[in-house]
Amino acid sequence: MVVSDVDSAAATIASVVVVVPVRNEQRLLAPCLAALRDSAEQVPVPVRIQVVLDACTDRSARVADAAGAEVVHIDERNVGAARAAGFAAAGAGCDARTWFATTDADSRVDRFWLTRQLHYARAGMRLVVGVVTVSDWEQHPPEVRRRYEAGYRTVARTTRIHGASLGFGADIYWRAGGFAKIATGEDVDLVRRIRAAGARVAWAEDVVAVTSARQDGRAPEGFAAHLRNLAPSPEAGHV
Repeated sequence: MVVSDVDSAAATIASVVVVVPVRNEQRLLAPCLAALRDSAEQVPVPVRIQVVLDACTDRSARVADAAGAEVVHIDERNVGAARAAGFAAAGAGCDARTWFATTDADSRVDRFWLTRQLHYARAGMRLVVGVVTVSDWEQHPPEVRRRYEAGYRTVARTTRIHGASLGFGADIYWRAGGFAKIATGEDVDLVRRIRAAGARVAWAEDVVAVTSARQDGRAPEGFAAHLRNLAPSPEAGHV
């Protein structure tokens, strides 16, 4: 099914649901949720923050409860399944007046992350693909940062897709089939299907999340693995 470029219902966003998948993130979850609350306070509609605790064995549940987030528990060890469970909890009845967004527990969204997404949504965009900046470079040699930042500037914008900075209309999300139960690349997969459904896309450089450069990422071939792959090989010598 192809969605019209500008759905009349999308002109008035009435609510927002933000899903955060979590797997043992007690250290980073509190600043993530604090940043989301701050961003939520900037928009004139209700915002639900849905934390999905996936096989957590640490104190992530206490952190989420203390922050007043809604919580879903699953045991999948799969980021695609976790994101899907969060939006399923929001309800399949959500229509174009509901905006869905997702970020990661090791990320902190910009104060106007949601404000800018809703601006695009009210202009008729049904998918907003944001960007990330990176913190915690101390865990990597300087060459990793140089290679990452040079590559990020030069690759095609349509290849920069991050689950840490993504938003879409609830209607097009459900029509596209939602997040797939895959451990890596669930964000790229969903964006591909939403675009195939005919949605207008904002490749939004002003929708920003700061994400961690940690080496122990949760997705097997996710962002942390990408950064590790940028490290100079031992044969190259010291940089």
